Amino acid sequence: MPSTRRGNACARRRLAAAARTGRHDGPARPLDPPAPPIALNAVVASDPDTPIDVLWHIARHAPHLRKWVVVNRAADANLLEFISQQGGPGVRETLELLLDALERRA
Repeated sequence: MPSTRRGNACARRRLAAAARTGRHDGPARPLDPPAPPIALNAVVASDPDTPIDVLWHIARHAPHLRKWVVVNRAADANLLEFISQQGGPGVRETLELLLDALERRA
């Protein structure tokens, strides 16, 4: 127990010295709260400004939103291939619409 008392006494001395001098162990940093989590929804999944890593997260973990990633023009071929292999509600129909539109354009 003596080492604990010694440690507590040392901590109290440091706190008292910091209070007297106005100095402390490190630079003061403002408290910045973390960014709020992204709410995964159809708007985020179809927005071309959504980062690709978020689109991949949606493709892996939110099957109900995969069809919205398909219509996102920022989705690359690898992501679309992954989604086509994984499937999900409305994915096949959305991919068929996309491929039909691309064929008509060509």
